[in-house]
Amino acid sequence: MTEVVLGVDLGTTATKVVATRLDGRVVATAEQGYPLQTGEHGEAVQDPQSVLAAAAKALAECVERTEGGICALSFSSAMHTLLALDRDGEPLTLALSWADHRAADIAKRLRADEELALELHAATGAPVHPSFPLTKLAWFAEHEPELCERAVKWAGLKDYVLAKFTGRLVTEHSNASGTGMFDMHRLTWHEPALAIAGVHHDQLPLLVEPTKALALTGNIAGLPSGLPVIAGGGDGPLANLGVGAVRPGMAALSLGTSGALRVVRDRPGVDDRGRVFCYALADGLWVLGGSVSNGGVVAQWASEVFGVPVPELLAEAEAEPPGAAGLLALPYLLGERAPWWDPDPRAVLVGLRREHGRAVITRAMIEGVGQQLALVLDAVRDAGATVHEIRATGGAFRSPLWTSVIAAAFGQELSFVDGNEGSGVGAALLGWRALGELPSLDAAADLVAPVGAVAPDEIASRRMARNRPALERIYEALRELDS
Repeated sequence: MTEVVLGVDLGTTATKVVATRLDGRVVATAEQGYPLQTGEHGEAVQDPQSVLAAAAKALAECVERTEGGICALSFSSAMHTLLALDRDGEPLTLALSWADHRAADIAKRLRADEELALELHAATGAPVHPSFPLTKLAWFAEHEPELCERAVKWAGLKDYVLAKFTGRLVTEHSNASGTGMFDMHRLTWHEPALAIAGVHHDQLPLLVEPTKALALTGNIAGLPSGLPVIAGGGDGPLANLGVGAVRPGMAALSLGTSGALRVVRDRPGVDDRGRVFCYALADGLWVLGGSVSNGGVVAQWASEVFGVPVPELLAEAEAEPPGAAGLLALPYLLGERAPWWDPDPRAVLVGLRREHGRAVITRAMIEGVGQQLALVLDAVRDAGATVHEIRATGGAFRSPLWTSVIAAAFGQELSFVDGNEGSGVGAALLGWRALGELPSLDAAADLVAPVGAVAPDEIASRRMARNRPALERIYEALRELDS
C-alpha cells in the first residue's frame, strides 16, 4: 500500500493539498479558493474562517482521491500574515496578508533611522517593510488601541488553522522568522522588536521547531484523531525544499505575478546593506534571498494599456532584439521589495523615444524585471552565498521571452522542474523528515530532477550587466527627488 504525507499549503487566494510519497511524487491534489479582500488604504486581508473551511474541504477532497495510507499532515503557508485572537482563540480581526500595506508610514518612519533599521534587520533577518507583522502590530498599536486591549494573542494565519486542527497555538521558526520579531541567532522572540510592535512575548504563539509533531483532534476530513500534524514552515523556504534546491550553491527561482530568488545555507545572516531576507527552513538550514513585487504583472499591465492579449503582446516583444532599442525600465508598478524594500518607488522608462512602440516598451519592462532579480542575486552573493545552479518554476516561464530574459540577466543557465506544487511538496517532504523517514533535507535534492535547461545569450547578458549599475543609480536619484 502506498503511503503519503498530505502537504497543506495555505496560500493567499487558495489552499492546495498534495498527497506526496516519500520519493517526492505527488499522487493526488485538491484546491479550494477564497478571496483576498483589498481596500483603498492598502488593506489586503483574508477571512480566517473562510481559509479554515477551505483547508478542511481541500483536505477532505484530497483524502478521497488518495489511495493508500496517510501518515501525517504537514503545513506550509504564505508568510507575514497577522490576526488578533480573543481569549477563546477566535478571530478579532481579519488576517492581514503579506500584501497589506496600511503600515507603510510606520515602516517609513522606522527606516528613517537607518541604524535602527539595519540593527533590526541584522538581528531578525527581516527587512523593515509594511509587509511584515512588526510594522503591522505597530500600526494597530497606534491606530486601534482599543482592539489591542482586547487582543489576548496575535498569530499568523497558519497558527490559527493549526490551533483549530490540534488545539495548540504554536508558530514554528520558519514563519516566525518572517515576522520581523524573531531573533534568528538565538531562536527566540527579539525583545527590541517586540517593544516597537507594542506586544509582549506572552501575546505571541509558543515557538517550536518546523518538524514539531502535534496531534490531530476531532473529526477533520475523516482523518483519525491523533494523526501527526507537522508544524511546517513558510511557503518560500518550503518551495526550495519542494524543488530540491537545498544544497549549498543551489537557488530556487519562482516567477509568477511576482517573483523570488532564494538559496539555502547552514547559518543565518544577511548582507551589510540589508538587501536580502533570511528565513529558517529546518534542521539548521536557512533560506537567504529576496522577493520582488513586480514579475508577470508587468506583462498584464502592458496588455491592459495597449489592449492586446498577453500571449500576442509577448510574441511581439520576443521578436524585438535584446536591449529593447536602448529603452531601460524600472518596473516598479507595485512599489518594490528586494533589494530596496521600498513601497514608494514608481515605474520609470528611461530613454523613451517616439519610435518606441508597445513591443519595445513591453520588452523593456520584462528586462527590467530580469535586472531586478539579478540585483537580488548580486545581494545574495554579497551576503556570502554561492550560486552555481538555479532551479526555476512559475507560470511566467511558459513564455520563451521571460525564460531568455531571466537567463540573460543572471548570466547563467536556468534549469526547470515539473509542477507548481513546490511549497506543498516541500511541506510534505518536511513531514517525511519529521517522521524520520527522510534521512535529511539534503536528500530532497536527489528526489527532484530538472526536466530541461536554458543557457543565457552571452551578448544580451553582457549588455544587461553593463546597464545594471546605471539602473541602481537611477533608483537612488529618483528616491532623492521623492524626498
